[in-house]
Amino acid sequence: MSERPPISPRSPRAALEPEQVPPPPKRSERARNPFVVIGNAIITILIILMIGAGTTYYYGRQILETPGPLKEDKVVNIPSRAGKRDIADALQREGVINVNPWLFIGGVFALKASSDLKPGEYEFRKNASLRDVIATIVEGKVVQHAVTIPEGLTSEQIVARLTDSDIFAGSVREIPREGTLLPETYKFPRGTTRDQVIQRMQQTQKRVLAEIWERRNPEVPIKSPEALITLASIIEKETGKADERSRVAAVYVNRLRQKMKLQSDPTIIYGLVGGKGTLGRPIRRSEITQPSPYNTYVIEGLPPGPIANPGRASLEAAANPARTRDLFFVADGTGGHTFTETYDQHQKNVVKLRAIEKQIQNDTVEPADDVPPPAAAAGAPSADTNPTATTAKPVAPKKPARPAAPAAAPARQGAAQSITTPPVIQR
Repeated sequence: MSERPPISPRSPRAALEPEQVPPPPKRSERARNPFVVIGNAIITILIILMIGAGTTYYYGRQILETPGPLKEDKVVNIPSRAGKRDIADALQREGVINVNPWLFIGGVFALKASSDLKPGEYEFRKNASLRDVIATIVEGKVVQHAVTIPEGLTSEQIVARLTDSDIFAGSVREIPREGTLLPETYKFPRGTTRDQVIQRMQQTQKRVLAEIWERRNPEVPIKSPEALITLASIIEKETGKADERSRVAAVYVNRLRQKMKLQSDPTIIYGLVGGKGTLGRPIRRSEITQPSPYNTYVIEGLPPGPIANPGRASLEAAANPARTRDLFFVADGTGGHTFTETYDQHQKNVVKLRAIEKQIQNDTVEPADDVPPPAAAAGAPSADTNPTATTAKPVAPKKPARPAAPAAAPARQGAAQSITTPPVIQR
């Protein structure tokens, strides 16, 4: 066993001094390189940013995808020139979103839609999420309002309807030419200008007319699409029953072939009131013989232009009338008409109609009231008293004509008769 080296004694002073600790190892030159330091800092920052971005993405997605507060579908109008904050406030006010407006704006930026928000009237679905709400506005899915223009209205009446509607904006610069608008159901967003509505109706009419003209019966004595519209407008005003249009068309086509006067009451009315559409009173006997470009009791053939805007069905009927030899028609007392080829048959149907009228009079007059109803002007055909007149037929919407009321004056029944005897066609 080796002996330990002797311990040299320390002085009291040395014993009180602390022992020196060996110095730490020197850092390598590489660790002290500034590029390494900067690189470490960048990595640290990137890690922090990635963690922050991940957290933001997670919570942002939660905000975008969480179902919204709407309990049912709702329509909200986003005004033009509204900023993102204005849109957010409007949506929050209407209960479409329940997040802070700044979160909505943040969602808009996150979806890269800041420049795509469009004004308009939008329908937001029940429980629509923030993403759904923004997508609806970005895609411009504005509410489409169905607007129905009934057949048989004049252009002036159609413009009046458009003017009365609060869906449209602006004014109509001028009344369109008669017969250039196609009555139909259209869909428009709120704020569409009235001139745009007119243009669309005109474009649709041109397209439909071209299609029908291409498929017309070549034997029909109509030489132009404009004449076809004129004939169709008369058909439109003569009957509201779909199954009668082609037969009414046949009557007028047969008359044109035989050079007979058309003798249509609605043409007289149009000659008197023009685009106003309705006369508001019975046709007077003097007006039946009054010269007018539209009075088909006086002129030969078709009037110079349409008397209304006919619908697609009447245009089809004018282009392809029924294959009959009918020349006359009279109201049948049930809302329709009876068609005949000869004047004698026609007269028998008029007698039947008079019997129906008399029965109606007996059923409607009070037993104690033996005073006859006020008579119209002597010999004046009336919409209520004469089955030929169409002033009582509603212009829009079209309804089957009601049975004629008792006649206060002789009905018009004969083309070859003098004016003291009523004319030919009975409606």
